Amino acid sequence: MGRRPCCSKEGQNKGAWSVSEDKILTEYIKLHGEGKWRDLPARAGLKRCGKSCRLRWMNYLRPGIKRGNISDDEV
Repeated sequence: MGRRPCCSKEGQNKGAWSVSEDKILTEYIKLHGEGKWRDLPARAGLKRCGKSCRLRWMNYLRPGIKRGNISDDEV
């Protein structure tokens, strides 16, 4: 017995995110906030799994993410 899959893979987009998908995800989270990642793709109209949406938001789209080299103060 193993883990339940995070989502059904059929009909889902895989690979690189498009600019329009990023915009849809960003606008949805601005209106409704974070949370309930499993329900988000269907409600936002995205063909991605909830885990993919969560990771995209947390690692790339979230405001306040620092990008670039680490400063001397951060070391």
